[in-house]
Amino acid sequence: MVILAGGISSRMKLSEGKRTDIPSDLLQQAEERTKGMIGVGAEGRPFLDYLLYNARQAGVTDVTFVIGEHDSVLRNYYGTNDRGNKFHGMEISYAIQRIPAVRNKPLGTADALVQALLVRTDWKGERFVVCNSDNLYSVQALNVLYNSAEQAALIDYDRAGLEFEEQRISQFGIIRHDQEQYILEIVEKPPAGELQNLRDRDGTIRVSMNIFLLQYDMIMPFLLNCPEHPVRGEKELVVAVSAMAKAHPRSVKAIPLHEHVPDLTYKHDIVRVREYLSKHYSALQW
Repeated sequence: MVILAGGISSRMKLSEGKRTDIPSDLLQQAEERTKGMIGVGAEGRPFLDYLLYNARQAGVTDVTFVIGEHDSVLRNYYGTNDRGNKFHGMEISYAIQRIPAVRNKPLGTADALVQALLVRTDWKGERFVVCNSDNLYSVQALNVLYNSAEQAALIDYDRAGLEFEEQRISQFGIIRHDQEQYILEIVEKPPAGELQNLRDRDGTIRVSMNIFLLQYDMIMPFLLNCPEHPVRGEKELVVAVSAMAKAHPRSVKAIPLHEHVPDLTYKHDIVRVREYLSKHYSALQW
């Protein structure tokens, strides 16, 4: 499993004025840490612990984090070795996503996954799951991906199950697939006004929350050849997956799921996520 945690969390760091509903220590962490390491859980437990807990419940034992080159907080918490750190029955490894000298931010999620696969050449010929570090994917979502017979797949979230406002949905990818649930493309961050035009045949808006089952050798060429987005200036994983789906029709299965996915993108998400974790994860029974 690859967890993408190498971004600079620019949206989290955006100022939202003085907030009195968020503890000052968490506001400081939001400014200084990768989002997954913000201590939103009980007794300051980082958000990533809950994602790893669900992954372990789904049978995951091998995890590679993609992190920034100066991220000492995550490494000091999960283990400082490049490979083989032990954490509740899992082995934690790291891949580094560096910021090129001519840029002020990383090259994006496609480049992040390249860095992971370059250090995990032992995965060649194998399938793996890749996901964000700031979303809490369920045990069920992870289970259905790992148990899929497909070479590649993604979770196809029903918009009606996601407890986000409409504007937030337009910041994700919208899935278009054929009648047999194989994806045609993922429309990344469509304008809010275009969402209605992207409804499925049954009227459903199908949302990608950036969790994929991929095959090493199949995806690698599309990651390496992924173009930079003309506006956002990043190489995006959804673009590489869409290109692979077009080059290899019926290669990426969309697996439907109706549930919420807690998302830690902005400072105001801290309040929502803390409430969700308090309600649903009173204790972690590793």
